Amino acid sequence: MQIRDTVDVIEAVSATLSGSSFDDVNLSGARFHNTNLSGARFNQINFSGATFNDSNMSGWSIDDVNLSGLRLHNANLSGAEFVGCRMTGARIDGISIQDLLDTYKAAHNG
Repeated sequence: MQIRDTVDVIEAVSATLSGSSFDDVNLSGARFHNTNLSGARFNQINFSGATFNDSNMSGWSIDDVNLSGLRLHNANLSGAEFVGCRMTGARIDGISIQDLLDTYKAAHNG
């Protein structure tokens, strides 16, 4: 299925979108619940304010994506790698990512 040049609201619930490709898409405020997105590829996506609950995100490929305000809850991020990302204000289980990185660097450089 292809969706092009469309302005609609999509709510994915108990859906399988594994292996899908998304290019230059505004998914701000999108809601994904119990959705299989394994192996999906995202390029130039706006995910600001999007919500993912109980979703499989393993094997994602993400490039030039806005994740500000994104909320991930009970998501599978197995094997995730973050390179060159702005993480200002980002938190994992309530702990600042910047604090985690600073603690790690201090433990391994000192």
